[in-house]
Amino acid sequence: MLQLENLNYASNATVVFQRCSVIFTDLLLVYAVKECCLCRKFFGVDSKRQPPEQSLLKDAGFVVAVLLLGNFGLFLVDHIHFQYNGFLFGVLMLSVARILQGRILESAFWFSVLLNLKHIYIYMAPAYFIFLLKHYCFTQFKNGRVVYSSIQPMRLLQLGLVVAFVFAASFGPFLAMGQLNQVLMRLFPFRRGLCHAYWAPNFWALYNFADKLAALAGTKLQFLDSSVLSKSSMTAGLVQEYSHTVLPSVTPAVTFACTVLSILPSLIHLWIQPSNERTFLRCLVSCAFGSFIFGWHVHEKAILLIIIPLSLLAVGSRADAKVFLLLAFIGHYSLFPLIFTQAETMIKVFMFLFYAMFANASLSTLHK
Repeated sequence: MLQLENLNYASNATVVFQRCSVIFTDLLLVYAVKECCLCRKFFGVDSKRQPPEQSLLKDAGFVVAVLLLGNFGLFLVDHIHFQYNGFLFGVLMLSVARILQGRILESAFWFSVLLNLKHIYIYMAPAYFIFLLKHYCFTQFKNGRVVYSSIQPMRLLQLGLVVAFVFAASFGPFLAMGQLNQVLMRLFPFRRGLCHAYWAPNFWALYNFADKLAALAGTKLQFLDSSVLSKSSMTAGLVQEYSHTVLPSVTPAVTFACTVLSILPSLIHLWIQPSNERTFLRCLVSCAFGSFIFGWHVHEKAILLIIIPLSLLAVGSRADAKVFLLLAFIGHYSLFPLIFTQAETMIKVFMFLFYAMFANASLSTLHK
């Protein structure tokens, strides 16, 4: 099926295998979404009082299913651009569903598996850590704050063992072979530069743009030599390290500090204030948002880490629905350059508009 060659190699059998594997692994996302839809209390729906006959747009479960399974961004990056994000988000949604169902250890297991499948989800780990520690390892609260004397050591041990088991199974073979350093170097490739070749629309994109404008203005006013413009390679579409021309160059430590500062208020609120599953999801979205805005070498598709969990919140709250509609429209539109050939233009525009119209109509009907 596959013959390894360096350049100009194509295999129809490989393409068919890849496409079929994406479709097959998406079944996990379907199952996870089904589990989320069963948590009707989270969406403020009492199944006993729900009229037997009503518009589908007023059915919270139906709306959630379409918003998640029909997500335009997932379709674009998986089934056209080709990746396995649907499978990964299936694991994430399964972990979230287990929290909504009160099955904490299962949630910890699935999120640990997710971290070892793709470490981009480490952005969400702080929210998981705070929520699982607070609501599983402590049993007494006063005004939302934990009573530290109520800690349950056995529960803490159980939670730690679940996470340790997954990481041991994942990293154990590499550790035994003396290859752990190689794995870590590939997990965190800081030499790839501040921004991805196709910039994510975040703070550092604006920072690069400001640096470019300052360099152009400097050369026009003869404060800078014109040769410096050729050194500003951040717009060359290459994955590499580069230095800014006028503004201070940004290091991984700076992006880490900015990210931590941006998510810290949400984490503190989750720890010291009364919290529930909705508070947890909002903190999860906040962590994903902070890392998207300030993270190092952020990919454009990372916007889906915000939009997907926000879909659950949008169904249960009018305020969250407003944020979701705005963010989904802008975030999905930012993925358009991934598919740049003329043949797919009408497909992506039609699907984008259809999803946006359905989201607006369904959420407007749901929150009347």
